[in-house]
Amino acid sequence: MKFIVSSTYLLKQLQVLGGVINSSNTLPILDNFLFDIDHSKLTVSSSDLETTMSSVLDIESDSEGSVAIPARLLLDTLKTFPEQPLTFVIEDNNTVEISSNHGKYALAYADGAEFPKAITLEEPSSTTIAGDILATAISKTIFAAGNDDLRPVMSGVFFQFSTDNLTFVATDAHKLVKYTRQDVSASQQAEFIMPKKPLTLLKGILAASDENVTIEYNESNAKFTFENTVLVCRLIDGKYPNYEAVIPKENPNKLSIDRSQFLSSVKRVSIFSNKTTHQIRLKIAGAELNISAEDIDYSNKAEERLTCDYQGDDMQIGFNSRFLTEMLNNLNSDQVQLEMSMPNRAGILTPIDGLDEGEHVTMLVMPVMLNS
Repeated sequence: MKFIVSSTYLLKQLQVLGGVINSSNTLPILDNFLFDIDHSKLTVSSSDLETTMSSVLDIESDSEGSVAIPARLLLDTLKTFPEQPLTFVIEDNNTVEISSNHGKYALAYADGAEFPKAITLEEPSSTTIAGDILATAISKTIFAAGNDDLRPVMSGVFFQFSTDNLTFVATDAHKLVKYTRQDVSASQQAEFIMPKKPLTLLKGILAASDENVTIEYNESNAKFTFENTVLVCRLIDGKYPNYEAVIPKENPNKLSIDRSQFLSSVKRVSIFSNKTTHQIRLKIAGAELNISAEDIDYSNKAEERLTCDYQGDDMQIGFNSRFLTEMLNNLNSDQVQLEMSMPNRAGILTPIDGLDEGEHVTMLVMPVMLNS
């Protein structure tokens, strides 16, 4: 068996697929890429059992067959080559010989039949979404998903599809982000929870893509197909908490402020906050917002005053500055609005401008108790 392929073209595809492979695998076969050759088409796959990803590459070959090649060794070798054709020859003595312009390299391979097969979805539902819209939806929500193994449903992003819109939600019980697209819809109602790892991979690949992505899903798995790549992953099992119930509906106190100014202030003041609680205090009266923090153990404190547009009663509310910073960082509007009802109820952060047609972002941050 033999095939010829461009070194940089192969490396580019393998680097994407390499993101699936765990640093320590229980099954040694998972440390490999599966190369499946079918004449001029090469399908390369990688898997961690939960997520399997494969790409189809164009090659020069008239052979067919499959082998599993060590991923780390192959990637490290390819990174060092300038652009050139590489010839892969699969020998009978369990080695793959790679010939470049300057030399030959032999590495041991495993039988392709040992590699776990990708799951096929039985009777899936499907919807199609533009790649850049999906990438935006992921990056706007994934940072808010939790890391708690005891609550696996909260460690992923909740996809809620309907015939009117698509909604993506993530929460870790301290912060919540709901991202809705009114300009895209599905053929039928569906909801499922996607794990973080495949989403991170998709976000990286689709960031500037104008390709359409077809999402197929059933009770237990989801499949994303675009260009020459397919990603299949197992969904998180369980029922997502009723997030609508925690979003306060009546919020009479509304604060509008320049986002970058607010973000810089919060960042600066939080340096002086308590290192365990990261607590900052917002004190709003009239058109003035006072942001302060204090670390009593070290006698550190900071205070800044900003002008803002505020309608509502004077109030003081405490937030964890890390959550607030993350949220403000993830918005790209010039102006943001913070809606509040009481110091012990969640604050709702929304962008005032900078959104596409049909795009809605709602961020919710839980307050922290202020010590008087």
